[in-house]
Amino acid sequence: MSKHVSSRRKTILDIQKLKGATPVVVLTAYTAPMARLLDEHVDILLVGDSLGMVLYGMESTLPVSLDIMIAHGRAVVKASKSAAVVVDMPFGSYQGSKEVAFNACARVIKETGCQAVKIEGGAEMAETIKFLTERGIPVMGHIALMPQHVNTLGGYRHQGRTEEERKKLMKDALAIEKAGAFSMVIECAEESLAREITGKVSMCTIGIGASPKCDGQVLVTEDMLGLTDVAPKFVKQYANVGAAVSKAAAQYASEVRARKFPTLGHCFSKK
Repeated sequence: MSKHVSSRRKTILDIQKLKGATPVVVLTAYTAPMARLLDEHVDILLVGDSLGMVLYGMESTLPVSLDIMIAHGRAVVKASKSAAVVVDMPFGSYQGSKEVAFNACARVIKETGCQAVKIEGGAEMAETIKFLTERGIPVMGHIALMPQHVNTLGGYRHQGRTEEERKKLMKDALAIEKAGAFSMVIECAEESLAREITGKVSMCTIGIGASPKCDGQVLVTEDMLGLTDVAPKFVKQYANVGAAVSKAAAQYASEVRARKFPTLGHCFSKK
């Protein structure tokens, strides 16, 4: 297994230099143990608001709070040394105004120590992204399927299927780039469109259910490890950790009920 080891934590400039050179490797991390396991293998650890569904059993990402994101972001930063850490801004924390967005993002940067924040939205968020980047907050954009927009998008469906959608998404991508975002997630977009956007923008595009031609790829770690009940079509499962956990729990339960565990060797006694 190859390892991507760095003597220092990667910066936003390091990520930008990967455009056209080496694909950017991104995985989600919500906890310290997972961050430690992934850190040496990836360029970016994304503390995604998907944790609401993966860890907390929420039906969508919408109920996730800023405090929840800060708590998990702080844990991931503390447990990692090499990867750049990007924290999702949760729904309602940045849409009100660019000033509201700055206050929330500044709090995340200060309280977690992360290298950047990620916000969803296209051309309508360009003014906010520009306001943030001009004030020292690096921003990763996010277009196409945006989970925080699930109600207005009419569900989790891939984007860019019509000419109107394609034009809008290209406009979104160019607006985000002009506003100063250092990279952009393209989620569940029609493949040729994601490829076209990647060729037209100077920032790194990070695909998820998009195109092999994107400058990098991201997956929810629990999806690719087999720890979630149902994984989306675009996920490749690299291990079935869920089955291993279930097997171990079954063996433990059997040994406890049969009084085979613990043995005296697992206990403390007087010398």
